[in-house]
Amino acid sequence: MSGVDGIGGEDGGREERKVADGPDGADRAVGAGEPQGRDEDAVGRFVERFASELAEAGMQRMAARVFAALLVSETGSMTSAELASALRISPAAVSGAVRYLSQVNMVGREREPGSRRDRYVLHNELWYETFTNRDRILTRWEQVMREGVASAGGPGTAAGARMAETAAFFTFLHGELSQLMDRWREHRTTLDLPPIPPR
Repeated sequence: MSGVDGIGGEDGGREERKVADGPDGADRAVGAGEPQGRDEDAVGRFVERFASELAEAGMQRMAARVFAALLVSETGSMTSAELASALRISPAAVSGAVRYLSQVNMVGREREPGSRRDRYVLHNELWYETFTNRDRILTRWEQVMREGVASAGGPGTAAGARMAETAAFFTFLHGELSQLMDRWREHRTTLDLPPIPPR
């Protein structure tokens, strides 16, 4: 399987062009919204490789593939049918993947203008949003750990000391992550990057 063999295809209402798909010469649809110099085979390999890295780090495999396909799409958005066609998966698999990605704040949903179809879109500040969400998770974990210390008999017990150290680590990480995100926002202004579009 070559991964995203048809990103921007059947459901987007856009003109399609055909390119050969491998040695058998079978055609596959590629959305005209993608750049002309785009190598769809290389794109497919990227999607599968990056998805494997994300899955290795703990993300659900199908969610990782959908996320990678959205990331490499020119608009950063695709419909359910486009994702199903591009990744050669069922609509139900797409639905489960985008539900997970929405829960972890990596993907949003927008109604396609003039249509009842939804488009799944990456957030404008994708990694900033993702790590900010992790920041909130760390706060909750810290609170739970501190409650756990008391339930384990206090920091004088082996279990309580272990959880107290974990809570202290989460506190440290929370503070460092907040500062790191602020530094990123400042650093971004020094880079030759397009402005962040309004929400």
